[in-house]
Amino acid sequence: MSLGEHLTELRNRLLICAIAVVVLSVVGWFAFDWVFEALKRPFRLAEAQGMKADLNFQGVGTGLNVQLQMSAYVGLLLASPVIMLQTWLFVMPGLHRNERRYAVGFFGSAIPLFFIGCAAGYWAVNQLIPVLLSFTPQVDQVVQYIRYDEYLTLLIKTMLAFGIAFVIPVVMVLLNFMGLVRGRTMLKAWRWIIFISFLFTAVMVPTPEPITLIAMSTAMSSLFFGAIVIALLHDRRHPPEGEDGGLDDDEASSIESPSRLDEDEDEDRR
Repeated sequence: MSLGEHLTELRNRLLICAIAVVVLSVVGWFAFDWVFEALKRPFRLAEAQGMKADLNFQGVGTGLNVQLQMSAYVGLLLASPVIMLQTWLFVMPGLHRNERRYAVGFFGSAIPLFFIGCAAGYWAVNQLIPVLLSFTPQVDQVVQYIRYDEYLTLLIKTMLAFGIAFVIPVVMVLLNFMGLVRGRTMLKAWRWIIFISFLFTAVMVPTPEPITLIAMSTAMSSLFFGAIVIALLHDRRHPPEGEDGGLDDDEASSIESPSRLDEDEDEDRR
C-alpha cells in the first residue's frame, strides 16, 4: 500500500472508532442515573459509619457538564473493544507471523488486566473516601459537601492508575520478547518491585487495617513476578545472540590449542 492508501485506511479506522464512541456515549447519557448511584456508593458507606458528607453541584451548568463528561467516559469505556479491534486490523497487515503472536498475546492479556485494574481502582476509592472523610470534625453543625466534578476527576485518575499498574507486567514481558530487557535484569530489581507495590497500595488505598494493604500489594507483586518468570523462561528457550555464544556464565568456550594454531600459520606461509 502507498502512503496515501495507509492514510486513507487510518482515517476510516478513526472514523469507525469515533462513531462507536458517539453512539455508545448516547447509551451513557441514558444510563447516567444508574452510574451516578454507583459512583455515590462510597458516600453511602461513609453515611453508614455516621459521617455527614454529600456531593454538590456548584453552578448552573455544572449538572449538564458532569452528565456530558460521564456520558463520554461511559461511551469510551464501552467502545474500547471496537477501538482495540480497529487498532489491530490497522497494524496486523504490517506484522510478521511471530510478531502477530506477540501482539495477540499482548492485547489478549493487557485488556482484561486493564479492566481488572480499573475495577480495583473503583474498589480503592470506596475504601479511600470514608478514610478521608473521617478527618472532618463529626459534629452536628458540620456537613461536608464535595464538588462532584472534583470527585469524578479523583475517581477517573485512580481507576486509570490501577489499570496502568496492572498492565505494566504485560509491557515488561513484551519488552523481553522483543529482546530489549533480560529476565535476569528484571529479577535483580525484585526488592524495588515489592517496595513500590506496597508504597503504591499504601498511598492509593490508605485503609487503617493491614489485610487490605497486604492483599493488594501481594496481587500486584504476583503480577510482576509472573512477568519475570515468563521472561526467564523465554530467555532460556531463546538465548540472546552474541552473548558468550549462548553458554552459561560458568561454562568455558572452546578454543584451539597452540599447536593447532601453529600448524595453521605454517600452512598459510606455504
